[in-house]
Amino acid sequence: MQPVLLLGLLLPAAVAICYPFRHRILAAATAGMPVLSATAGGPDSRPAPFTYRPSLDPFAVPALALAGSGAVDSARVLALSALDEHGDSSLVVIPRPDAGRLFGLAEDELLDENAPGLFIPGNLDAALAYLETELAIRRSTGASAVRRLLLVADCVEEAGRIAALLDRHPGELSAVLLGPWPGAQAAVDDEGLVDAPSTLATHLPQRLPAMSRTEARDRLHAAIASQTSEGRRPPGRRYNTRRT
Repeated sequence: MQPVLLLGLLLPAAVAICYPFRHRILAAATAGMPVLSATAGGPDSRPAPFTYRPSLDPFAVPALALAGSGAVDSARVLALSALDEHGDSSLVVIPRPDAGRLFGLAEDELLDENAPGLFIPGNLDAALAYLETELAIRRSTGASAVRRLLLVADCVEEAGRIAALLDRHPGELSAVLLGPWPGAQAAVDDEGLVDAPSTLATHLPQRLPAMSRTEARDRLHAAIASQTSEGRRPPGRRYNTRRT
């Protein structure tokens, strides 16, 4: 009985002495092991940074200006996206020189097509004249159930005129622009990787898809073929595509 009583007296004393060292013993035993997070379930309890990059949307911003070696490829993909995915609710306006550059269209190609989602005026001046007239009519008549307008063009010497048009009609017109735009631009390289200021980057995927001019031309003709009904032509088209 005496050894048992002695052990009963010494055991609480030993526990009390060792208690302050329990954290050091545990740290030594678990050194080098990953720290698991009970909430995240991963090796690091710190939250991982998350950045949302949306899908391709040609109407995401009023003016999407593209620069760099991949700019033309991206512009043709954005134009086709508007035709393929928004063809029933939008009108893409591409001046004839830009239609040739983006899709390889000849000067006399698609002159008589009546696709309601596509308008190819003779040049940028005619395209802007149409947009200025159409937007003014819409505002004066209060039209609401109308197609969204997208200009796809090299802004060349008309950057100021385009900027003024966008300012006068916020939310009524979008533009995918090539050339020397004075505002924010997204630089796209040969691989489609996008480097853009935050005002544009939040509306763009990290990589824009590319497409050859031959494939894009075939897809353009396919989109037009599905929109050939004359009864679906959008109202307000007051300029013939032969205008120069």
